Formats: sequence, structure tokens, C-alpha cells
Amino acid sequence: MKVLLVDDEIEFVTTLSNRLGMRGIKTDVAYDGEQALERVKKDEPDVIVLDLKMPGLYGMEVLRRLSKTNPKIQVVILTGHGTDSDEEEAKRLKAFGYLRKPTDIETLADRIRGAYQYKMEQIMTAATFAEAGEFDTAKEFAKGAESPKTVGELFKGEDKEGKK
Repeated sequence: MKVLLVDDEIEFVTTLSNRLGMRGIKTDVAYDGEQALERVKKDEPDVIVLDLKMPGLYGMEVLRRLSKTNPKIQVVILTGHGTDSDEEEAKRLKAFGYLRKPTDIETLADRIRGAYQYKMEQIMTAATFAEAGEFDTAKEFAKGAESPKTVGELFKGEDKEGKK
């Protein structure tokens, strides 16, 4: 699993990277939106943990661009300055999750693992449709298309039974 952490607070993101590493989640780090987009071009991650308020390219703009160019990347917003309208916009842009700082490290680690698992399920579903000859459906899954109901449930952090 490739995870990219994007946050302009150097001490915070370094500590976060170390704490996730202790939980078996290896990460790369970018300190602003432009750097994140460059890293994505060189080596596409599976999951991005993205801050919103950063100098230069605002996190929501990074999410907007990724949703067009790299829709298979699962994005978890982690912000200390987000608003309810930011959360709605992130949901509209199909972010996997939206967490507010401070958040428990286990909650974040679980969300990252869930995002990765979701991506792998999409890939397996696309492969299954392709094997069955349903190529148009397979292409949609391969591009990152998903069920809005499923995304909404995952966005709220609910499990398959609807429990948080």
C-alpha cells in the first residue's frame, strides 16, 4: 500500500508519518499541494491523506484535480480548518473520508486501510466484469466509478452493517 501524506505543518506530518509507520503503514510526505501533484505523477499512491489549508494550492483544489486525473486514488481529508461546506464539497468530489484534527491515530489508520481495501475491491470488481465480458461496466469500475450510496456510507465511517 502506497500512502502519501500532504500537510504544510512539517512537525505534524513527520510525527504522523512515524506513528503510522509504527502501525505498519509506510508513507511518503509532501508539504504542499503542488509537491503532492508532482509526486502523484512520478509514483501514484493508493491513498492520500490531504490537508485543506496550505499555502499555494489549497487542498480542495488538489482533490478537484485528482478526481479528474487520478480517480482511483482514494483521498482522506484531514484538516484542522475545515467547514461543513468543505466537507460537503469533499464528499461531492468523492473523497473517501473527512476527518478533523485532532483525530485519533487509530481512527486515521483504520480509514487509510479502509480506503486501500475499497480501492482493491474496485480493481477486483473491474476484473470480474471484464472476465464476464462486461467490458463497459469493467471500464467504469477501472476508472474509479462507485456507487454513491456506498461512498456516502464509507464517508461517514460506517461499516457494512451501518454502524460507526
